[in-house]
Amino acid sequence: MFATLRRLYATIPDAAAVARTASTPRAVRIRRAQQGIDVDSQESDATEGGLTPSEFARYQRALAKGELLRGDGTNPTEAEWLERLDSRRTRVRGVQQVKEGSETQEEVVGQKIYLPNIIFKMVRNHTPAGQPYNPYEATFRVPPSVTKTDIRSYLLAIYGVQTTYIRTDNYQSPLRQMAGQRAKTDSDRTYKRAVVGLVEPFYYPQAIEDMPREEREKRQKWMEERLLVGQREQNRQLYFLRMTRSVDGKGWKWRTGTTASRGNILRLIAERRAEREQAVENVKTRIREGRQKNPAKAVDAA
Repeated sequence: MFATLRRLYATIPDAAAVARTASTPRAVRIRRAQQGIDVDSQESDATEGGLTPSEFARYQRALAKGELLRGDGTNPTEAEWLERLDSRRTRVRGVQQVKEGSETQEEVVGQKIYLPNIIFKMVRNHTPAGQPYNPYEATFRVPPSVTKTDIRSYLLAIYGVQTTYIRTDNYQSPLRQMAGQRAKTDSDRTYKRAVVGLVEPFYYPQAIEDMPREEREKRQKWMEERLLVGQREQNRQLYFLRMTRSVDGKGWKWRTGTTASRGNILRLIAERRAEREQAVENVKTRIREGRQKNPAKAVDAA
């Protein structure tokens, strides 16, 4: 009941644990390195019991305070403590016990939201050069007002995606100032980036530059037909084509298929020069023939 209100902390695959370690924030890695905890980014930082360094430090503090001491004088192991921690984390939240007569029912405290008007934009993970793509992570751009709990609930309720961790950072749009106006930011360039750990791997589609030539051409053709990608450029070319229409409006005046080609321009000049020389030669021929037919008139004219 109310499964969408649960936070899933089930056992994750080893590859997902390695991905969680690789995505540890830089400040946390520096602090752990100062404490002598230095783990390769291609390995998991979890202990044999499955505890992360933060959970292990919390476990050690609880042992030192005696908070985990049982009645028989023993302490739980790391695996037992983690199981109890996960059971507490996965408890149903946002509900309360309501008594109706002799029966007790659970009632949602919060208000359910239908058709949320927030946009989750999925982008490609940041992958440093020379490192493989991490399929156990997904990167989203969400509104700055969205919290980690909202992200977890949204992905689980709408898409059924189980998450292991969520790390966020805010990006502020740079100030833009026009002459005589106050500086302002662009709301569409202000967002929150959410890096989400996944239980099941997800492989983002390949980038266009990484695709084979045939697949790249096929994808480009599909995008042009279905999504009208490149339609703006086609409209722009058509506009320029109409600008070159003849003045009388009877048709199009094109010298050749590619008017900007130097070779075509030189060829047209040579053809017109040859036509002009041929016309001059024809006139000379007609004059010469006329003199031969009427030599008297040619002498009088001289």
